[in-house]
Amino acid sequence: MKKTLPVAIIGGGPVGIAAAAHLVKRNESFILFESGKEIGTNFLNYGHVRLFSPWEYNIDQAAKELLQKHVIPLPPKDELPLGQEIVSKYLKPLTELPELKPYIHVNSPVLHVGKKGFDKVKTKGRDQAPFIIRVKVNNTEEKIYEAKAVIDATGTWQNPNPINAEGLITDAEKRISNQIYYGIPDILNRDRNRYKNKTVAVVGSGHSAVNTLLDLTQLKEQTENTEIIWILRKQDITEVFGGEGNDQLPARGQLGTKLRGILENGLIKSYPSTFIENIASTSDGKLNILAFQQQEQKIIKDVDEIIANTGARPDFQFLKEIRHTFDSALECVPDLANLIDPNIHSCGTVRPHGEKELRQPEKNFYIIGSKSYGRAPTFLLATGYEQARSVVAYITGDKESAERVELKLPETGVCKLTPKPSVAKTSCCCD
Repeated sequence: MKKTLPVAIIGGGPVGIAAAAHLVKRNESFILFESGKEIGTNFLNYGHVRLFSPWEYNIDQAAKELLQKHVIPLPPKDELPLGQEIVSKYLKPLTELPELKPYIHVNSPVLHVGKKGFDKVKTKGRDQAPFIIRVKVNNTEEKIYEAKAVIDATGTWQNPNPINAEGLITDAEKRISNQIYYGIPDILNRDRNRYKNKTVAVVGSGHSAVNTLLDLTQLKEQTENTEIIWILRKQDITEVFGGEGNDQLPARGQLGTKLRGILENGLIKSYPSTFIENIASTSDGKLNILAFQQQEQKIIKDVDEIIANTGARPDFQFLKEIRHTFDSALECVPDLANLIDPNIHSCGTVRPHGEKELRQPEKNFYIIGSKSYGRAPTFLLATGYEQARSVVAYITGDKESAERVELKLPETGVCKLTPKPSVAKTSCCCD
């Protein structure tokens, strides 16, 4: 393989850009492809949402060094950024630097990743063949690039889970898609008219759902007829509150504390342990949600809008000819499964890990960032930055650095382990 070939990065979010910064630090050439029209497109989708982790955990170290080299001011480390500020105050200034800008292609979705002259079956000589990346540059012309390594940092945000309990997008869900919002709408500003004086059902129990419920509660207090319904599969609602005052990220803990107070005041009608089976439209445009609650059929009537905060899943379509593996349940990188499986852990914080855990059967191919977690619900940018640092170190031949752990994450303040026979040796992710 040609030694001059670059490392290809797929995905222009914070973790993909961090990988680029680490490659620059090690004098390694790279090329990066982002499917969106600009860097950080997915963050802009929820630009109005304030993150619960401060800037200290949202800026990669190699990226920080590059910004400092060019005397670019950094945000105060203790401030909590909005999603849009991750782009405007961090990613855009960083990617405008001469070390990065020439090698970044936006509006350029990757169609296919493979090995030059090899389909998935052929083995002999495979490791020596370069990677082939087929890209729709500027969303128009298909071009082919070669690379000596590929880092997939595409995330999962663009592939939301359906609201159906079986994980399938049903015909009924497709028919009422104009009444479902997947993600976190801007309820108090841009999307205010869509939700005010409506009966809104929020489906999900992660941090996205909590943010949505808090915003809807503010809207309810400002309007006369806004009603909030919360549908979640968890049986114990208190699990959603997290560590509250014990959380080492105070803003994350406050989310749970605020939600607890709202529920105690009766501002939200909650349906715990509820699994959606179907949705029916009424003649007046309302929605009836057919569900099971503790094995009994339940019909939640006269809903105007549904907000789906049910998580997301990875997309492997463009990797069909790459030898990669994933956990059969979570669709995460296999060696991460016992660390992040929500059936086992309640921590929300996972111990730092790196190249060794992320290694795939295809030499020099890695999945990092939230996509490495598959369908698992919680991911911190700082975790992705450590992944990027370790993987880049290994690709560039610094195995000692790749094996080191250079990150300490803040704990959630709540952690328990549900043992399973198959994972009897797994310790809690808070250790």
